[in-house]
Amino acid sequence: MNFDEIHNRVGSHSVKWDMMETLYGVSPEDGLSMWVADMDFKAADVIQDAVKAMADHGIYGYYGDDASYRNAICWWMENRHGWTVDPSWIFTTHGLVNGTAICVDAFTQPGDGVVLMTPVYHAFSKVIRANNRRVVECDLRNIDGRYEMDFDAWDKQLDGSEKMVILCSPHNPGGRVWTREELEGVLAFAKRHDLILVSDEIHHDLVFPGYTHTPMANIDGAAERLIMMTATSKTFNIAGTHCGNVIIPDATLRAQFAARMAGLGLSPNSFGLHMTEAAYSPEGAKWADAVLEYIDGNRQFFDAGINAIPGLASMEMESTYLAWVDFSGTGMTREEFTDRVSKEAKIAVNQGPTFGSGGDNFLRFNLATPRAHVAEAVKRMQAAFGDLQ
Repeated sequence: MNFDEIHNRVGSHSVKWDMMETLYGVSPEDGLSMWVADMDFKAADVIQDAVKAMADHGIYGYYGDDASYRNAICWWMENRHGWTVDPSWIFTTHGLVNGTAICVDAFTQPGDGVVLMTPVYHAFSKVIRANNRRVVECDLRNIDGRYEMDFDAWDKQLDGSEKMVILCSPHNPGGRVWTREELEGVLAFAKRHDLILVSDEIHHDLVFPGYTHTPMANIDGAAERLIMMTATSKTFNIAGTHCGNVIIPDATLRAQFAARMAGLGLSPNSFGLHMTEAAYSPEGAKWADAVLEYIDGNRQFFDAGINAIPGLASMEMESTYLAWVDFSGTGMTREEFTDRVSKEAKIAVNQGPTFGSGGDNFLRFNLATPRAHVAEAVKRMQAAFGDLQ
């Protein structure tokens, strides 16, 4: 578990490194890639061993008898999150963007509104619009650099044509770990407006000391309208397996989802199932604890360096490995501060407006990388904005 080791990912068909010049104009030869949410760390040995065992076996047929895979998921949720899952509740999708798309397809109709609490993970709006549904942006309030929910404003905004709300918990890109009281508020909001509640909890293992993630499934009264989404991809850096879990406690909703899955002819990739089962183990838990401790160190280093630049503010991360930096204090236009980051600092980062309303003055930085990269990024940012100091 040497997270300081630097791996050259250029030329490995890495979206993060091999697409940075095409998308952001930053060359991988002298640039830093800190955008798409995957890590620059090798996967845990227990996962590598599972892949090697498959390779040694040498036969890659259809996957069957998934009881041990389902039981591993149940074990993880019970032991890491205090959430009791029945194995029969679990569906495996081609990642959670795919899971989100199936939820939108299965539980809403063309023209229906789907509520997002913005700014939020950009893939949600893409699949909503691609399914000919309407994105309804309910703005989070930025109170002294911390996002809060505004149910009173949202109640006035909805008109009854909305059928679903998608919650990002913990929140990407703001890093908030929603409190139990906030989650109870989300459920009450969904009930008032009769909304299916989809809770994307992909970052639930990446919560920093002092904060506690509460699964939406553990909020009393949620089950009858709840779709839970989890995955190993962010925690264990195996997003390329495209293996996500949609977990549905309610039998009626489960039947609807199963029917749509059958209609689409979807089945999981066997590599993803083997790797997920390996990850959700005591050995995997040790790796998850270690990587979180390392990222926490990156977070503290990055925030100290960025917040020392007048006009810049890195929103305090309670979870995830994604720093959300506010440039509004610089007085610059979005084009001006974005150019400084990409052209002067030569760092490829996610653009704030892609996350929806409220993102215009922000950029998102991925800190799941060796600390030397984080230190270099801070050095470059301080130089690029040196005239403000």
